[in-house]
Amino acid sequence: MTEMKIIGLTGGIASGKSTASRTLRELGTVIIDADQVARYAVEPGLPAWCDIVEFFGRDILNPDNSINREKLGLRVFSHPDHLKKLNEMTHPRIMEEITRQIKWTAQEHPQGVLVLEVPLLYETHMEGLCDMVWVVWVDLDTQINRLMQRDGISREDALRRIGSQMPLDEKARRADLVIDNTGSADKMRQFITDNFYRIVNNA
Repeated sequence: MTEMKIIGLTGGIASGKSTASRTLRELGTVIIDADQVARYAVEPGLPAWCDIVEFFGRDILNPDNSINREKLGLRVFSHPDHLKKLNEMTHPRIMEEITRQIKWTAQEHPQGVLVLEVPLLYETHMEGLCDMVWVVWVDLDTQINRLMQRDGISREDALRRIGSQMPLDEKARRADLVIDNTGSADKMRQFITDNFYRIVNNA
């Protein structure tokens, strides 16, 4: 490679993005995790935290004043207008920090591979920052069952959370590479590894 490549990694809730991201990290990529950036953006006292508390009230806070993501999630997933409001409060600040990290990484690793791990990559129109987009895909029934098991929630709640995102089939349709995660974790890791080296070697 002659310059840094940016892979946008996305998928749906409970589709297996974390496993894919971990594999890419083991292969030597730099990871920018939008969820981590988002958690930092809403730390107590920061502007986004103040906006959220003013709108949703202090009952969504933990005793240490950090935001209780589970309580906030229950609010926004059952009220689409609240989810939209939350996104308006947080996304510009998250985008600003991600852009800063991309610039820093390009300076420090000019011939490396950067993975931009963003659950809502297409929903927030961040695919334009990437050279290619990889989507981790599973069928809907698998996604529902994994989410119910992972979070201990009902099928109704799982469907509500999945429904708040762009359909996974639509994300797969737009992707440069679809990572099928309906099989074994080893099979997915091998698929990711093969495609990573294809990119590195410009094959």
